[in-house]
Amino acid sequence: MSFLPPGGDTVAVGLIFGLVYLGMILGGLPWLRLDRTGVALLGAIAIIGFGGMSPEHAAQAIHLPTILLLFSFMVISAQMRLGGFYSAVTRRMAELPLGPVGLLGVVIAVSGVLSAVFSNDIVCLAVAPVLAQACLRRGVDPVPYLLALACASNIGSAATLIGNPQNMLIGEVLKLSFAGYLRQAVVPVVLGLLALWALLAWPLRGAPAGPADATPRSMPLTADEPVFDAWQTAKGLAVALALVAVFLLTDWPRDVAALVAAGVLLLSQRFHSSRMMALVDWELLVLFMGLFVVNHALESTGLTAQAIAALAQAGVNLADPATLFGATLLLSNLVSNVPAVMLLLPTVPTLPAGQGLQAGALLALVSTLAGNLFIVGSIANIIVVDAARKCGVEIDWKTHLRTGVPVTAVTLLITWFWLRWAA
Repeated sequence: MSFLPPGGDTVAVGLIFGLVYLGMILGGLPWLRLDRTGVALLGAIAIIGFGGMSPEHAAQAIHLPTILLLFSFMVISAQMRLGGFYSAVTRRMAELPLGPVGLLGVVIAVSGVLSAVFSNDIVCLAVAPVLAQACLRRGVDPVPYLLALACASNIGSAATLIGNPQNMLIGEVLKLSFAGYLRQAVVPVVLGLLALWALLAWPLRGAPAGPADATPRSMPLTADEPVFDAWQTAKGLAVALALVAVFLLTDWPRDVAALVAAGVLLLSQRFHSSRMMALVDWELLVLFMGLFVVNHALESTGLTAQAIAALAQAGVNLADPATLFGATLLLSNLVSNVPAVMLLLPTVPTLPAGQGLQAGALLALVSTLAGNLFIVGSIANIIVVDAARKCGVEIDWKTHLRTGVPVTAVTLLITWFWLRWAA
């Protein structure tokens, strides 16, 4: 039941949508203590409260497979964090008797591979503090290695449909083949990681490796760092690898398979379920659900279709790969990648038959790689910068931009030419 006059629903939904995406751009709303998650949630509440959508329809607007897949991989990542896997891997990297360029290569390779299977945000959250401390103990500048971690995590996460939230969303909504997407994405991702290494390694040539007594030696555990548990780590890795095999070799729905895997890990004598649940990013799940409701409400008014048609008449055809590429790059840096993908997804099914996978790959790759441009373009970047600050290492926006601009430009060029060639 609507409390608004005839036609008021459309106006109200349009205004709410505009305010929500203004909040996505600003990271909140002026004079209110709301972040992006709070803005999305408040927007969904306003849609229901003003009669733009019933609670039942709002629930149906939420794409449950995406939410289940996100939740399940948060549980899997929680298992790996509690088992001390990420910290142990970072310590092992730091203890390798390598020079600056070699150590940089290892950080990039390991971060990229881990982020392709586990969430890039979780990888950065667990690895950044340990890596910063390890670099300080070796007597080397942590900044290049932390920037490598952030950029490599973003690039590596683009390799699969489970590497980051926006890829999960794209894969589930468009029902993309896991193996098919991997074939599309693996080449630009590998080349992108190599390009990242080359760009960051060039200034490090001839840099001192640090005092000899500070190179490979063990570090004491910090107060909040879990002790490495080989059994729990092996259990988490076995479940994650089995899940990837299921995705590659079977047509079992990914959300159902991941949910079963999460259930297996929750059956634990070592980790209480409350500890696992405490590491789930509930705010991200709420952000997704709020945006699902707001976007679906706008789409139900017909405004989305009208806007797409108006853009097409003005010569901006989102069904064109070049236009979709540019729109994804722009919106990902304006409102961040998840809201950008939600806005652009309705345009993808309008592409000619047979181009869905390529359009989905373009949307996933560009929205992810664009996150390297600015610190605020990716949650992974923000996590690394915050972790560095807590260790007394400052990475300001100018420092990040000096790396972010060339890395983003090169990786996007590689992606564009690869997708054009693959077509």
